[in-house]
Amino acid sequence: MSRTIPEQLIELKDFFEQTAESLFPCTLPEAPMLGEAMAYSYHAGGKRIRPLLALTAAKALGKDPRLVVPAALAIEMIHTYSLIHDDLPAMDNDDFRRGKPTSHKMYGEALAILAGDGLLTEAFHVAATGMADNIPPSGKLRFIEKLSAAAGIRGMVAGQVMDMEHSGTGKAAFLKQLHLRKTGAMIQISCLAPALIWDTPAEITRSLEQYGENIGLLFQVVDDILDETATLAQLGKTPGKDRDQQKLTYPAIFGLDGAGKLAESLLNEALDALTDIPESGLLAEIARFIAERTH
Repeated sequence: MSRTIPEQLIELKDFFEQTAESLFPCTLPEAPMLGEAMAYSYHAGGKRIRPLLALTAAKALGKDPRLVVPAALAIEMIHTYSLIHDDLPAMDNDDFRRGKPTSHKMYGEALAILAGDGLLTEAFHVAATGMADNIPPSGKLRFIEKLSAAAGIRGMVAGQVMDMEHSGTGKAAFLKQLHLRKTGAMIQISCLAPALIWDTPAEITRSLEQYGENIGLLFQVVDDILDETATLAQLGKTPGKDRDQQKLTYPAIFGLDGAGKLAESLLNEALDALTDIPESGLLAEIARFIAERTH
């Protein structure tokens, strides 16, 4: 009996968790509490969408997903650091993440900041040293260059500043640029990781880039909708905070119905972008999961 696509995604997630375990710094003898705080947030039960995208894109390109695990882990470590820092009192000031107390609630603000710092810097160590010897150095360098752009002042960090500094009123074009950086950049690099590592033909890379841009925006639109409609139990974090903090969101601009229609449009555009990629069934399934998720 053939496996269903969701079963394949579950298997791929489990495969990532098991394979990445040997690369993740579980214990730090020099600073055991730092290692504990890093592991607490990393192992808090995330969906692992970004690693799944990297491994699934590798399969779509006919590559061995095992070879992409270090790159996928680096991406997930950076994502985890960003969540720790986002939850701090100086940022979103949230007490819960993935249904558990946030890092600063468990370990205090100072150690939470350092745990985020540790995850960020260790991610680049993993990306630089963890990939197999048969991956070309030029491919590793391409990936690390694009990863730094996605995570830093050209991507996620810039998007977070745009989000903090802008009020709850504004234009859709600004919001799109904000989320292409804040959320979309790290999702897009996940899709592009294997294409960068193996110097894939330009047309395939462009298709993955377009797919990644659309699902990155889709992820944020759905996130904004869930912040308005879901419960703490469903989300694993405090709902309604965007509205309470007067943040600029898609429901604030378009209303819930309009945001829902935008999500549907982004899903269709993401699926259209996969036309030229031969084995894209799992990538399509991830896009649908992002659109239909309830947490």
